[in-house]
Amino acid sequence: MKDKIAQSFENLFGKKPILAFAPGRINLIGEHTDYQDGLVFPAAVAQGIWVAIQKNDLTTSRIFSEDFREEFVFDINSFSPKKGHWANYTMGMVSQFQQAGYKLEGFDLVFGGNIPASGLSSSAALSVAVGTALSALFGLEISKKSIVLYAQKSEHLFAGVKCGIMDPYASAFGKENHALILDCRTNQHKEVAVNFGPHSLLLVNSKVKHNLADSAYNKRRESCEESVKILQSVYPDATTLRDIPAKDLEKVKDILPAALFPKAKHVITEIERVNLASKALHEGDLTAFGDLLKDSHKSLSKDFEVSCAELDFLAVQSWKSAEVLGSRMMGGGFGGCTINLISNENLESFQTEMRTAYQEKFGIEADFISVALSEGARILG
Repeated sequence: MKDKIAQSFENLFGKKPILAFAPGRINLIGEHTDYQDGLVFPAAVAQGIWVAIQKNDLTTSRIFSEDFREEFVFDINSFSPKKGHWANYTMGMVSQFQQAGYKLEGFDLVFGGNIPASGLSSSAALSVAVGTALSALFGLEISKKSIVLYAQKSEHLFAGVKCGIMDPYASAFGKENHALILDCRTNQHKEVAVNFGPHSLLLVNSKVKHNLADSAYNKRRESCEESVKILQSVYPDATTLRDIPAKDLEKVKDILPAALFPKAKHVITEIERVNLASKALHEGDLTAFGDLLKDSHKSLSKDFEVSCAELDFLAVQSWKSAEVLGSRMMGGGFGGCTINLISNENLESFQTEMRTAYQEKFGIEADFISVALSEGARILG
């Protein structure tokens, strides 16, 4: 892909580019905790977005999408979002750099990638790759943390997506064979070495996305905020559910209305599961880690109610195999992927069995995506 993007740039613009790369990401555990200042446990993967870039001595920028085979041109000094267009991610990063006081000139850019449409966050990877490329092109030496914050705000303002910090953060700071414990309150992280030994991570893409996702997300978020307000009568220093210890769940159950408690319970216990998962991987206890994946899915499905029939089927079906240490839904919910930790010897047989079972149940052929924990954003040359 690197060579393809570089060659495409030379064919279009007749010069050699600077090349940047930013990866997609997975989240090992820690769903729906970010907006309660919680902990998440993401990692960068090998799949990602490549960007080729070079100055053009013009006042316009010409960007070309290798995937769409389409060019878009905008004036570097006068532009605005174009609803639903792939160019928004580049323009959004340019806008963020300019608002931060950096002087940019016209440039040419080609991008493309190999991130499947399965919740590995291609939009964050693109934003981070563009930010990394612009910083190198103009000698700006912008920190990774700043690029992450610009990428998040760019998506808010230009793509209209109120995303959290995790996706661009993991893309920028990923480290090979490591996951990141990211504190969404402080935007600080620590690296955790991960060795899955004779096991591998495999994503199973349900290939469904139910319409409930956006409205349900807002309702879950509101229920968490309402729970915090009620709990402040007993925990006056609590600003989010992050501040409620898991050992106090019985007390929390007595305080909260029955309709609110399960949602609060998920967030509180999921944050605790991140800590336990980090400990399990540090100690090489893959069985314990797999059990935490199962517990996370049960909580997301039964308490937080963001799963769906397809995801529940994929998770529960995988638990029936002795060669699968753990599996859970990954991401916002109501579709997307499950993440599975599977014995290498049984990867092929697992895929065959799961493909058949899922197709018989739902009439859909699942996709399978192998992922490895990889390095974060960087300049390639």
